[in-house]
Amino acid sequence: MRTSTHRIIVPASLLLLGALGGACPVQAGEAAAVTPPPPPKWKSSAAAGITLTSGNSDTLLLNANFNTEKKWDQNELGFGVDGTYGEQDGDKNVEVLRGFGQYNRLFTERFYGLFRADAVHDAVADVEYRVTVSAGLGYYFIKNEKTFLRGEFGPGVVFEKQGGETSTYMTLRAGERFEHQLSKTAKLWQSVEILPEVGDWNNYVINAELGVDVSINTRWSLRTFVQDTYDNEPAPGRKRNDVKLVAGVAYKF
Repeated sequence: MRTSTHRIIVPASLLLLGALGGACPVQAGEAAAVTPPPPPKWKSSAAAGITLTSGNSDTLLLNANFNTEKKWDQNELGFGVDGTYGEQDGDKNVEVLRGFGQYNRLFTERFYGLFRADAVHDAVADVEYRVTVSAGLGYYFIKNEKTFLRGEFGPGVVFEKQGGETSTYMTLRAGERFEHQLSKTAKLWQSVEILPEVGDWNNYVINAELGVDVSINTRWSLRTFVQDTYDNEPAPGRKRNDVKLVAGVAYKF
């Protein structure tokens, strides 16, 4: 009668482990180490645009802006700066520099407290400086991966030098911002804020913006936006409304 034999094949990896001490990297009942997620990074973009015309009217318009934001845990932080310079027939007709910073502390998924600072210089409107420091509360009426709509309200202080005169006054800032991802490559945004003087409601400023960003690839995009500033009590000899339309190229990093 023939006796059957069975071969036992031992993987070389087990032989190697046995030679090194026989210890397995993960023992029975022991959970494998979980790699923590990377810390949140700043999301930034820089954009620039130029418009030139020649002929019956010679014009030049330059614009550059930078924005960055970071969100982690219950915190949201954002900064931005925007500058525009323009000439028409050799005469300066635009010189604006703006900057802002805002910090949000989320109390719930939608409700938050905020602290914000804004600064603007507008030479043509005869605003040497206007600095606004405000605090308040905000709420996300819509908040998902593609869309958000939030409103904000709170007190603030304005420090300005306009028309050669300096002044400081209390204000109440009310604003909203809307962003929507139209597609994988296109985003729309819009914002409005009003800042009236407490005690003189005829003295107020309204800032509004509407824009669209269309991606060319993962880094570059085409960006077009319009900004409107309405000052109900401008410097002597200046108009109340200033509108600016800008188109340019943006780089995201």
